[in-house]
Amino acid sequence: MENKTLLNWLFETKAIRVSPEKKPFWYTSGTIGPYYINTHFLYGSEEKANDLLEKIDFHKNDKLSCPGILLKMIKTNYKSDFIFKGLIDSMVDYIKKNIKMEAVDYISGGERRDWFFSLIAAEMLDKPHIMIFKDLTAVLTEKGITKEMPRINGAGVLHIADLITEASSYERAWIPAVRSFGGNIAWSVVVIDRKQGGEELLSSNGVKSFAMAYIDNSLFMEALEMKLINQSQFDMLSDYAKNPKECMKQFLKEYPEFMENSLKADAKTAERARLCIEKRFYE
Repeated sequence: MENKTLLNWLFETKAIRVSPEKKPFWYTSGTIGPYYINTHFLYGSEEKANDLLEKIDFHKNDKLSCPGILLKMIKTNYKSDFIFKGLIDSMVDYIKKNIKMEAVDYISGGERRDWFFSLIAAEMLDKPHIMIFKDLTAVLTEKGITKEMPRINGAGVLHIADLITEASSYERAWIPAVRSFGGNIAWSVVVIDRKQGGEELLSSNGVKSFAMAYIDNSLFMEALEMKLINQSQFDMLSDYAKNPKECMKQFLKEYPEFMENSLKADAKTAERARLCIEKRFYE
């Protein structure tokens, strides 16, 4: 799949949202930045993605029935949604071209957004699927049958995820979970790598990292050329990519009214602004 096609889909589904100039987004952490990434919106839309998340939350407590129920929903969407089908087809082709499938014994995905992609990719690649939960338990689905996770001593596992930032979820949960059953995550494939140290962390854990797209200056330049963003947005994205903290620190110096207005805004925005001040992120 060409980068332009994926870029169009990312913006069309609002999987990537770029802020207007001088109006960066507030993040949950209390920091600010010029873009949001919600890769799971590639399921077709924000509405569809949020609906599937609700379904996951409803069914995930029944771990043995959850994979089958979710896979059925995901396959229905795959058949009807052009963007999601295109993405999954491209992901499967990408995996076949970059990883020797005979070396892959299992495909895993972690709670929750990884499952949007890992469940159906595992079926299309004819590999058993390991559904990993946040409590580090897991279930195995093979040929439509789900059972408690067995020992898989020495097995090679490919983990499929929506994106990586610092790969903290891998280090905290997915890698230890698979190791606890005797397996080894040897490969990772994500839709987007935010280029914030995740690939390096995975490498230090013996995991070969692959991504269908990287958030970097070349992607922003392509988005500018395709008129998906304007020059002012590109300039802020470019500066942010070089040094996120310094970029936003300089922004707050130049536009002090941004913080003042944020403190007077809706409850969620005001809470994040207060957190920013309390944590002294940009001092």
